[in-house]
Amino acid sequence: MARQYRGILVTGGGTFLGDNIASALLAEGAEVTLLVRPGTEDRLGPLAQHARWHTADVWDTASLRGRARNHAAVIHTVGSMTADPSKGLSHHRLNFLSARNVANMCVSDGVPRMVLMSGVSTPWVSRSYIRSKREAENYLKRIGLQSSIIRAPIVYLRGRPRPFFYQLMTLLGSVPPISWFWFGRIAPMPIDILARGTARIALETEPDKQIYYARDLRKRVKRSDIQQSSDTLEHYLPKPTQQVNPFQALDEDLPFGWSPTDKNN
Repeated sequence: MARQYRGILVTGGGTFLGDNIASALLAEGAEVTLLVRPGTEDRLGPLAQHARWHTADVWDTASLRGRARNHAAVIHTVGSMTADPSKGLSHHRLNFLSARNVANMCVSDGVPRMVLMSGVSTPWVSRSYIRSKREAENYLKRIGLQSSIIRAPIVYLRGRPRPFFYQLMTLLGSVPPISWFWFGRIAPMPIDILARGTARIALETEPDKQIYYARDLRKRVKRSDIQQSSDTLEHYLPKPTQQVNPFQALDEDLPFGWSPTDKNN
């Protein structure tokens, strides 16, 4: 008898990126399960009433066992652009090891597909961060897990103050023909576009490629979806209470996800 897959599992529940992607999935009518770091359950806010959630630590492989069972895909959002080697928080540990553990969970739990939130290489993003993301991408290929890789740019919240440099980069990335080339890949992107585009890629039954860039995300979001996306986020997510810059907007603790609780995994 064929296994009945249902729903999408999102790591990084209670973080900026994870919660926005989960909200976009709910807007698409998907069943959503969130993995939440122990002790941060209260960060889910209204999402806790609309999605299933479990506590698990992506650096503790034992806590991941069985969490992904019967899901159609896992979207891995955990990681960080900010490293702190003095505390054992290297880019390798934050970005590669977390992805490796989640990929192994997919294999052991029989999940057919993993979506990895990776990063696009730009002059203002650490090379060490990009290397660790490429390590994670290569690991997925090496173990033969079907994967979709989102090489995402920095994201921002619409209507929030941003430095002029990032506003200029966004403008250059949206004006043809400049947007058809490199600037189109690296220009900061609204979080609702990234989240909705990622959700639709995750829900595609027959992905047409393995690596996706900003242009691929934009192509999957129509103009008519933009207001709907904004309304959806307001419905499911707590309202931001303080101003953030493009890096801080990725998460309250560390950009792109969680900080590991110890140095032993």
